[in-house]
Amino acid sequence: MPPNPTQRRPPRADRRGFLRLAGSAAIGAGVGSVARASEPEALAVPPWTREQGAPVATPAYGRPSPFETLARRPRTPPAFPSAASTGTPLGSLHGIVTPNGLHYERHHAGVPAIDPDRHRLVVHGLVERPLVLTMDDLLRFPAVSRLHFLECSGNTPWLGAKPGWTVQDSHGLLSCAEWTGVELATVLAEVGVKPEAAWVLAEGADACAMSRSVPLDVALDGAILAYAQNGERLRPEQGYPLRLFLPGLEGNLSIKWLRRLKVGDRPFQTREETSKYTDLMPDGTARQFTFMMEAKSVITAPSGGERLREPGFYEIRGLAWTGHGKVRGVEVSTDRGRQWRAAALEGPVLPRCLTRFRLPWTWDGGPARLLSRATDETGYVQPTRDALVAIRGTQSTYHNNAVFGWNVAAGGAISHAA
Repeated sequence: MPPNPTQRRPPRADRRGFLRLAGSAAIGAGVGSVARASEPEALAVPPWTREQGAPVATPAYGRPSPFETLARRPRTPPAFPSAASTGTPLGSLHGIVTPNGLHYERHHAGVPAIDPDRHRLVVHGLVERPLVLTMDDLLRFPAVSRLHFLECSGNTPWLGAKPGWTVQDSHGLLSCAEWTGVELATVLAEVGVKPEAAWVLAEGADACAMSRSVPLDVALDGAILAYAQNGERLRPEQGYPLRLFLPGLEGNLSIKWLRRLKVGDRPFQTREETSKYTDLMPDGTARQFTFMMEAKSVITAPSGGERLREPGFYEIRGLAWTGHGKVRGVEVSTDRGRQWRAAALEGPVLPRCLTRFRLPWTWDGGPARLLSRATDETGYVQPTRDALVAIRGTQSTYHNNAVFGWNVAAGGAISHAA
């Protein structure tokens, strides 16, 4: 995707300036007078302090407070009974790590129940020493742990947007986690890749035998044979006991329930990379092997389905990410893109990982449109929808990374900005 002709480098965010503006905005909006209860009333001992707490259920797996009701939600009705697509509630999360129980799901033939003691990974093809590895074998290899985002290339549909969309509806096929496992490069070094090798086929053990071809040089760029996520073994819906994880690339390439790696000299032209996961262009041709997830951002608060209660100070918050390394900057507009301001990036800013951004904003009570655009460390700027559509049309299902926004109505209701 060529750069947007209107792109420019965002100015550097100033944390001290942010604090000054936030403070003055808060004073002007009367934020300091929100808590109007009297001091004696606020200091009264609440009922939960007057009794012993519940005992700890030692054998049980920890659960959130019953007052917290976050949940994944189906994105679209499944085409088949065992298919699923559920989105992460991005607008309600904090930080950059998605809890395992809220990580988005996308599977095509249900979730297989795999006995890890019987599971095997076969590595064969154009290699000197084919191997059949057990999970115990893989656990003996040197391990790595890295924080990376994972995004379905079908996240943010090109068509069919609805005013009632929340950020979970529009961007929910996106999550971020710490992935632990063996570098694919380590295993390939063990089997000895032949000189003519150029591609790797990854195949899953689910009922549809999900399979994708990956260029060898791409597969060696940080790929992980992952067996753990956020400190615990993978959950069944995330590929237990083993998945391929390819940071920065479309989620379908990170094959779950990984059972086979075959090294070859050309792409294997599987169903998922011919009839699926290709980008239909306006002239009827299809782009193939569009692996990279380009720079993208979304405002998570305030966002669709919320309502601003009164004019005054608010902090605009959101997420930015890119498959090309680190996010270099994010700009935010509150006036339909006429003016842009640099948002502050909240550390850590890591390669191929979600990055939080924030910007102080004083809402005057009138209509507004909130937009964000990210720039990555290569200089690529997230394009407008019009610029992207002019080149790619709207018939593709995948890789929509256009600037996205929310409308704020005079009464404070927030809806998707079509």
